[in-house]
Amino acid sequence: MNYPNLLAPLDLGFTTLKNRVLMGSMHTGLEDGNRHERLAAYFAERARGDVGLIVTGGYAPNRAGWVKPFAGKLTTRGEAARHQLITKAVHAEGGKIAMQILHAGRYAYHPFSVAPSRIRSPITPFTPRKLSTSGVEKQIKDFVRCAQLARDAGYDGVEIMGSEGYFINEFLVTHTNQRTDKWGGDYSQRMRLPVEIVTRTREAVGNDFIIIYRLSMIDLIPEGNNWDETVALAKAIESAGATIINTGIGWHEARVPTIATSVPRGAFTWLTKKMKCEVTIPLVTSNRINLAATAEQILADGCADMVSLARPMLADPEFVMKARDGRADEINVCIACNQACLDHAFVNKMSSCLVNPRACHETELNYVATKIRRRFAVVGSGPAGIAASLVLAERGHEVDLYEAETEIGGQLNMAKVIPGKEEFHEMLRYFKRQIELKPVRVHLNTRVSADDLIAKAYDSVLIATGVVPRDPKIEGQDHPKVLSYIDVLRTRVPVGKRVAILGAGGIGFDVAEYLLQDRRSPTMHLDAWLSEWGVVDPSAARGGIAPDRKQPEPPVREITLLQRKAGKHGARLGKTTGWIHRATLKMNNVRMIGGINYERIGDEGLLITYGKKHERPTWIDVDNIVLCTGQIPSRKLQEPLDSAGIPTHVIGGADVAMELDAKRAIDQSSRLAARL
Repeated sequence: MNYPNLLAPLDLGFTTLKNRVLMGSMHTGLEDGNRHERLAAYFAERARGDVGLIVTGGYAPNRAGWVKPFAGKLTTRGEAARHQLITKAVHAEGGKIAMQILHAGRYAYHPFSVAPSRIRSPITPFTPRKLSTSGVEKQIKDFVRCAQLARDAGYDGVEIMGSEGYFINEFLVTHTNQRTDKWGGDYSQRMRLPVEIVTRTREAVGNDFIIIYRLSMIDLIPEGNNWDETVALAKAIESAGATIINTGIGWHEARVPTIATSVPRGAFTWLTKKMKCEVTIPLVTSNRINLAATAEQILADGCADMVSLARPMLADPEFVMKARDGRADEINVCIACNQACLDHAFVNKMSSCLVNPRACHETELNYVATKIRRRFAVVGSGPAGIAASLVLAERGHEVDLYEAETEIGGQLNMAKVIPGKEEFHEMLRYFKRQIELKPVRVHLNTRVSADDLIAKAYDSVLIATGVVPRDPKIEGQDHPKVLSYIDVLRTRVPVGKRVAILGAGGIGFDVAEYLLQDRRSPTMHLDAWLSEWGVVDPSAARGGIAPDRKQPEPPVREITLLQRKAGKHGARLGKTTGWIHRATLKMNNVRMIGGINYERIGDEGLLITYGKKHERPTWIDVDNIVLCTGQIPSRKLQEPLDSAGIPTHVIGGADVAMELDAKRAIDQSSRLAARL
């Protein structure tokens, strides 16, 4: 056995989990509306992959607890009956599944939200109604009723969501609970709500039903719980009848990243290791655990009894099976980019996964073996070209993959050198391993021509030749001070101490972070990362936030990030990660200037003016100017191939240039290859 701790069974007394992997709760959008058939397929595929226990996305116990109007809820027997499609599908694959009960509280995105006090959250526009004393009792009864219905629906248990700043969490801290009745006041009163919910739920569902309580181990907000309070709650929850305590990290309004790719792997396992000394029921640790080896080491170190893998189960539903069978090198690793999962959820789009577009689309996107084998050429081995090649080969087609450079990956090879984006190494490693396993003939260092492709008489050619930098047409742009982002990230041209970056899109931010750190990444050093974000032990400061946060070491360069637009820098960055990048630049004193014109580049540096009238001409004295002024598609092969009558398909950046948009490239090319 390669992973003895990870794959060990866990005896819960009345039932046994086959291993120590919990598929953590994620809201995918499939919970909303009548999508039970799709949910059944989605969860069944993960159960087939051998995960120990699945937890669904959150279901509200009443309408007030909805995350948004018409979000998932479980309040009637009719709804419970429809859920049996899900539970039966999971049980047919030998799996176990628990339903998460999530009451949004003041985080609800609708005007009839409720909370302990009438205090609006900073992430929603609606002010909640303060519950009366009897109103709190009504919410408790609805939690219990929801758990009973979950049992009727065939679930093996429920997870009571008590973290991340939702309803239950809001009762625990004075920041959101300013009540003076029996549900407010000192901590023994404030923690009464979760204890009552667990106690009454256990009484209602009996002793042979899993109750997971999701406990906030660290709030990451000012005036959050301290460690003694968190321990007191954990012990009370255990006494109340919980089977398992799961870990939540940070409230959603916290200004500390908790799951983004720049967060070190297993960054918060030290908290569960502390808690493990305080409780006797199984404890689950969570956040940024994406490799089997990392999970095994966490368990071997005594940090927890189980590990929660949420997004890794989007990336690869066979994660556990592959680890069990000695194929961990074949696991499609979650890179924690958030681009297709959380970013989608926050704009009411169906979630999926950048590295696995089948996630949440199992009923519509399948790579069925072909009846007629064809010969394909794929030109370009960026994300689009690789994904297309792998799907075509999996379906049984003959594939030649041409790459002009000496290694596959395209612009991923630039992304992987950015501090905080080290996970792109895993993405490339997975691609390389899959190419080894599938019959894809790779031709590196080969700049194939249209004549070459025509001569080989392919049935079809997929043009995945990516993008080239856009010409910004600035006077003096051929000056020796001027570099492109490719010069900086790929060829590693030396860069001076004072730098102006032209263009504040994703690549501009990447270049800025690369030059700030000079290849020294806090992501690879937990203590440095915690210090950078002001995270401390909650026994030292409430909420785990240092009151006197230390400034990071002075950056190695003075950077000015400029854009022509007058709006926010990085406006098109990810919904859930853009603020992290802006905060990082701000902490490192990057000057951000917008609403300007690039007039001229010369020995003096960069001349800019402001606004449509080109006012206030100003020279910015710098050693280097880096152009990150956009890209255009590179598809010069298309016209000669079309003229020769060769069927062609343009994919990825060659189709639409959108700044390192691997999500769109992989999804588009996988769907195309699935139907060719």
